[in-house]
Amino acid sequence: MKLNWKQWFRNKQNHMLVKLVVAILLMGLAFRLVFFRSTRLSPVLEETPFAEKTVLPEETPIAEKTVPPKPPPVPTPVSVPVQENGDQVPSTEKCDLFTGDWIPNPSGPIYTNRSCPFIESHQNCMNNGRPDTGYLYWRWNPRDCDLPPFDPVRFLEMMRNKAWALIGDSISRNHVQSLLCMLSTVEQAVQVYHDEDYRSKGWHFPSYNFTISVLWSPFLVKADIFEDFNGVSTSEVELHLDELDKKWTDLYQNLDYMIFSTGKWFLKSAVYHENNTVLGCHFCPKRNLTQLGFVFAYPKALRSVLNFIATSNHKGLIFFRTSTPDHFENGEWSSGGTCPKTEPVKEGEIELKDLNKLLRNIELEEFEKAALEASRNGVKLKLLDMTLLSLLRPDGHPGSYREFHPFAQDKNAKVQTDCLHWCLPGPIDSWNDVIMEMVVNG
Repeated sequence: MKLNWKQWFRNKQNHMLVKLVVAILLMGLAFRLVFFRSTRLSPVLEETPFAEKTVLPEETPIAEKTVPPKPPPVPTPVSVPVQENGDQVPSTEKCDLFTGDWIPNPSGPIYTNRSCPFIESHQNCMNNGRPDTGYLYWRWNPRDCDLPPFDPVRFLEMMRNKAWALIGDSISRNHVQSLLCMLSTVEQAVQVYHDEDYRSKGWHFPSYNFTISVLWSPFLVKADIFEDFNGVSTSEVELHLDELDKKWTDLYQNLDYMIFSTGKWFLKSAVYHENNTVLGCHFCPKRNLTQLGFVFAYPKALRSVLNFIATSNHKGLIFFRTSTPDHFENGEWSSGGTCPKTEPVKEGEIELKDLNKLLRNIELEEFEKAALEASRNGVKLKLLDMTLLSLLRPDGHPGSYREFHPFAQDKNAKVQTDCLHWCLPGPIDSWNDVIMEMVVNG
């Protein structure tokens, strides 16, 4: 169903205005009742903290699940520690959520490829015939603090009347599918929007009036792209380093939470524009242009994006996610690279490739400068540093199983391997554990 995304937000805002008026009237009535009854009741009132809800995953191993799981049981209230005055105890401890280890998780993921309808075929490793399942039974464990598992019920409760968007490339699309799958254990989302190429999409959780979308913007800045779905290009990308992509800027102020990310697309052949002038290019041998390289364009583009965010006066919460590494061995995407590992590795057993180091260093440098400006302006901008924890999961990619049973007809068939995106379920699900902890505890 193709709808105008801006019209969707306007309708949503009008609906919320009506609800606000009704709520004000009800609050006035409630105040009168409380005032009337308080003249006869004891003035001592007991404050009851908001009850948190939890849903426990099934213990059945993933490989044995052949039908969608039963609906989750009615959540059991969990007590919240309180001080003597009845106020909730705030969390004062901070920790590094991004330094840790992958440890065994016998219970496995909270959803399966059969229970979640949002997994695209290229990431549906189990349906495509991947024979091993060990990659499903690990969780991320920071070294100096506890990281609770993602609680989909509590997350949806916190997100009533809110809007999220994940903005970037196909890794953002991979991530939004993971989040939708975890939330679908509570309620199935309804798709309310898609663009012509089905790359940008939006979903709505009716019971919570919560919307979540993925906005396809692989460069975050304005880009004219001449490439098909399989990555075959007919011309260089025309990249405008000083103009932001209107796909996300037009919706920016209507969104409560955003996750921005980019990176690998800047390695593609591109012609660079600034102030409506061609500056040069990256890998364009057929053109008589100055070879500037992506190390010229990437920091400029990030600076444009992050400066816009830092000076935007936005009142929500905004994340910038570092780019994630690939795990190609003995080649790359287009030269026969593979990712044969079947379990995580420890820190020090694998090195970040030089190219990924370069991208990461640019990202951290530009984020640090923008974060200072954001802090001065009261904009909540946070870093999601997923690079190193993702580096330790070379086992979590589709590999040859990005296609349906690739060796069914010929066990020696040559197939395209994917050592960049993530199987679902898979390691990318742990990203949501980290994000929820940052949203809940700041």
